[in-house]
Amino acid sequence: MAHRCARFVPVQAAAALQIEPWTAVFYPRSGSATFAAHTHGWGRIVENPGSCASGNQTRKQRHMKLSASSLGAPDVDADQLLRWLTESGVNGLELRVGDGQIAGTDMEPARRRQLRDKIDAAGVELTGLASYVHIAQAGQDAQIESELVAALELASDLGAPFVRVFPGAPAEDRGYMAAPGLLEARATVNERAARRLSRVAGTAARLGVLPVIETHDSHPTGRDIAAIAALVDGPVGVVWDLMHPWRVGESLMETWAALGPWLSQGLGSVQIKDAALPEDRTPVLIGDGTLPCEAFRDLLVRRGYSGTVTLELEAAWYPAAPPLPEALASARLWSDRETSKVVKR
Repeated sequence: MAHRCARFVPVQAAAALQIEPWTAVFYPRSGSATFAAHTHGWGRIVENPGSCASGNQTRKQRHMKLSASSLGAPDVDADQLLRWLTESGVNGLELRVGDGQIAGTDMEPARRRQLRDKIDAAGVELTGLASYVHIAQAGQDAQIESELVAALELASDLGAPFVRVFPGAPAEDRGYMAAPGLLEARATVNERAARRLSRVAGTAARLGVLPVIETHDSHPTGRDIAAIAALVDGPVGVVWDLMHPWRVGESLMETWAALGPWLSQGLGSVQIKDAALPEDRTPVLIGDGTLPCEAFRDLLVRRGYSGTVTLELEAAWYPAAPPLPEALASARLWSDRETSKVVKR
């Protein structure tokens, strides 16, 4: 059954972006309506996706899933990291990908199976892989695409649904609390990133892994990321890092307006962190800094977000960051207040 797929963006975003909405809707293993695909073996395709992709259908209340990045324990092995997670009641894990990390694209098949079995045995869900692929950086497409495909294949072998990528376009630093200045035309940069993601779309669909673009570096705002994602002809998602849009002046509501069409359909995740900005970037326990963590949680609750919330404690970059077990406890308190708000409704 042939389908002509246009832009692979949620229906809600199509009108605002003035592009053609989905011509098909993809149902992953979770059973929720998410992104369009003209592939096979993942789920069923429907010809009229408008009602099921609107996000307005009545459904049972679900809570956010709390996860933690291995960035918070850079010198800890998988066994210790999994113990800390289970002891804290945090049942999700995002693994960094790279040399010297728990997971790397150079892992042999046997080591991949062993790591997956270890995570499964601990009762922990692998919520994603954090790659350091920069999809908008200058250079040859083939190299960037090869790096992304390797990360997607690793995610598939380990059972992770997402691979995080950064934009990483050449940009001028204008200070941490200001958006950087792109050194090339924005349209050129965005097209380059989308072209690369589009070229690996078939592989991503076949593997059942979604590339997700984070609000970061050259593209710190939700609006920046949405502009790339809307150009991709294939499966793609987003990651909302709380800090970066906020530090350059984009409000929580503005970020949700840009990224909500993806996040509300299960196409990505959000990250929670805290620091005493603008004076100090050193991570602190959730609630001890100046980031709008409470307002962030409340917005996600109001919008019915039921995806993954990843604690990203940047201990690898800031040795003075609190120990991961303490940060996990603070994230649990933050998350538990979300549950209480739902119960009180």
